[in-house]
Amino acid sequence: MSAVDKLQGLLDQDLDQLQQLRTLLGEEKTLLANADVRSIEPLTETKNTLLSAVRDRARQKVHLLVEMGFRPDQGHPSRFIRSAGLTELYQRWESAQATLAECHALNQQNSKVVSHLQARLAKLTDIFRGSSGQQKLYGASGQQTSVGQRNILASA
Repeated sequence: MSAVDKLQGLLDQDLDQLQQLRTLLGEEKTLLANADVRSIEPLTETKNTLLSAVRDRARQKVHLLVEMGFRPDQGHPSRFIRSAGLTELYQRWESAQATLAECHALNQQNSKVVSHLQARLAKLTDIFRGSSGQQKLYGASGQQTSVGQRNILASA
């Protein structure tokens, strides 16, 4: 089997799993909107498995491209594939890149939803603790922390 055939096979696997990932990210968005935390955990495990497989194949693709004469310092692999006249391979590569970009955008949206939910939970926690009216500063990790006096409602 030639390097081109192996690369096409890897790209086909990428496309299949990236489409699965895209569907999974859509489901994750729905679950986040409904705050269904228990159902998100299995999705996260599946998402991590898919991402790990895509990363492993990325390494394999680079090795195959190097075997074909690609040098990483010469630019993006798609240019090399196009300049080699491998039209079908180039189309698969571009399709995989477009699907990956879609997955990245969906993941960013889900990340914003998670950040919003975390901020909302932090505000509720502050209200329960009696420190909601206090000034906030940003800590080393970028999270807000309350400063000032706290109103102790009871002690044991």
